[in-house]
Amino acid sequence: MKYQILFCRMSSNVRRPLTVFCFLFSMLCCPQTTDATVKLPQLFQSGMVLQRGKPIPVWGKADAGEQVTVTFLKKIYTTTADANGSWRIVLPKQKAGGPYTLKVRGVGDVEQEFTDVLIGDVWLLSGQSNIDVHIERVYPQYVDDIEHFDNNQIRLFRVQNETNTHSAQDDIRPASTNWKPLTKQNAWPFSAVGTFLGIRQFQETGVPQGIIVNSWGGTPIEAWISADSLQRDYPLLVEKTKLYQSDDFVKTQARANQLADQRWNELLDAQDPGVSGRYAAADYDDSSWPFVNQYSMEWAKMDGRGIVGSIWLRQHVTIDKAHAGQPARLLLGTLFDADITYVNGQQVGRTYYQYPPRRYDIPEGLLREGDNVITIRFINKYGIAHFIPQKPYMLCFGADRFSQNPMPQDVIMLSEQWKHHAGASMPSCPSGDVSLQNLPTTLYNAVLHPLAPYAISGVVWYQGESNTGNPAPYGDYLKKLMGCWRDLWQDAQMPFVIVQLANYDGRQQTGYPSPITTQTEPVNSGWAALREQQRLTAKADSYAELACIIDLGETVDIHPLRKKEVAQRIGLCFDRLVFKKKVQLSPEVIAAEVQGSEVVLTLDQPLRDGELFEFELAGADHRFQNATATVKGTKVTISSVIESPCFIRYAWKDNPIRANAFSSNGLPLAPFERKL
Repeated sequence: MKYQILFCRMSSNVRRPLTVFCFLFSMLCCPQTTDATVKLPQLFQSGMVLQRGKPIPVWGKADAGEQVTVTFLKKIYTTTADANGSWRIVLPKQKAGGPYTLKVRGVGDVEQEFTDVLIGDVWLLSGQSNIDVHIERVYPQYVDDIEHFDNNQIRLFRVQNETNTHSAQDDIRPASTNWKPLTKQNAWPFSAVGTFLGIRQFQETGVPQGIIVNSWGGTPIEAWISADSLQRDYPLLVEKTKLYQSDDFVKTQARANQLADQRWNELLDAQDPGVSGRYAAADYDDSSWPFVNQYSMEWAKMDGRGIVGSIWLRQHVTIDKAHAGQPARLLLGTLFDADITYVNGQQVGRTYYQYPPRRYDIPEGLLREGDNVITIRFINKYGIAHFIPQKPYMLCFGADRFSQNPMPQDVIMLSEQWKHHAGASMPSCPSGDVSLQNLPTTLYNAVLHPLAPYAISGVVWYQGESNTGNPAPYGDYLKKLMGCWRDLWQDAQMPFVIVQLANYDGRQQTGYPSPITTQTEPVNSGWAALREQQRLTAKADSYAELACIIDLGETVDIHPLRKKEVAQRIGLCFDRLVFKKKVQLSPEVIAAEVQGSEVVLTLDQPLRDGELFEFELAGADHRFQNATATVKGTKVTISSVIESPCFIRYAWKDNPIRANAFSSNGLPLAPFERKL
């Protein structure tokens, strides 16, 4: 701290005590301080977890040439900032423990004190929205677990989203949430995979766990790779990002999109005859409205195309005396795209895009005995408005109404029949793409580069949905990502767990008619091709493992809810990869041979005996046909339908729901393609 010392002019006959008083008064009341010149990255905060068993870098910025001192566990470490003001001190390896205090100061600075510091294992989770799906989203799946979240030894940190089209940053932007201990409240807006991984790892090791989540929904893998790594093989990707290095252009385009969206909504409301509560009112006479089935989708079309604009649906529900006035939860599955939902004329919920489940709470006193009306106003800017099948559509009562696993006992099922009325038809909303997070390198620059070299135990990479349209280069991208991250941390053996994409039928995104049909014949699948790139990349890397979750997805939901099980499989991978435990992961094919009219696969572990599905064979023409298969122990025998089979593949579909090859401990055989 720097002071401006003020001296008081005194005549010679003034007593000395008055002089001293004046000096002290000026020191206490008139100090002019400046901020500390020594700065640390945002990751360094009270409550943080530092990595056990590895050197611990502590770094930051200071005035060039300034001496910096770090005090930790009664030892003092000193360094000097270089000509650019950068400094780094590496603390020696430490055993798990805490809480401790870490102190940092520069010459003349106020000492910065970080308290409640734990030493344990730190995990970095990155990717797109399936990493970011919050505990709030999966709460109905794990009500009892989540209600008992309370562990001060597990700390959560969420990196704030940001982009940079220009260059790699030194720090992430200041966080509105810091390192926080695991409680229901703190986990509610936090990654479900990350939370359950922290719990699982603490149960396995008994040491503190730090979970850093750094993800962004919908982003492609290229956004997370450094420009240097892409430049040689994919120079046009780097040039694409340079187009958006004009801040004025980006701000202008973003503002234009905002104004266009605002104007579109204004015109929609002005032309929609149902706004101002008219169509939502409980006493509105809808007797002339025709009935439609929620799954037909014809009600959402005009001249064979999806209606852009708004559509109104109403359903009457009879409530008996026992349920009248009771609080309830309205489950409307998942809807495409946006909706505003009313009960008896009162808005109970609004969702702005297609993916979140609609779980709207109805307050006490709103439901009345007799006739009640649920009204949905669909708002679509593209595609075809529709209800997602295989989701719950019901009113839930009672103390267990927040649960879906198991389903609440006291429910009123909604009808598939709704009364229908057009709202307003609109032209498409004009927009220009300024989604900087989807451009190559922008997330590496802004939110990945600043995290290094914070000591971590391993990385979880769960991403790929946004690359299924062009899966061919994904394996190379993934190698480059792991390579540039390892280079950044200066750790050639940095462990990666790659979460293979779950099963999902992507046809739902285009409004495919319901009920969606199961794919039984061989198909070309971008999802399967990308899973194969993930599998091959993990297999070729000595410091990577594949977490197969092909059985944990949902046909109609790109964000499946079973995140605890995903975290358990990630943890198993780290058991082998980091802790060198002898654990069995998903089965792998270790040999394949043609024996007459049969193909015999040998696996690294026994499978559950019986008939297997989703195996396909092809000749040299690469035209696959279904094949029957049986398993006994470690041998899978496939009856050839091809005279000279040259290729075999398994579970090669977006949503191979018949895939049933599992190990004795319940882990699935990963989808694969193999030359014979």
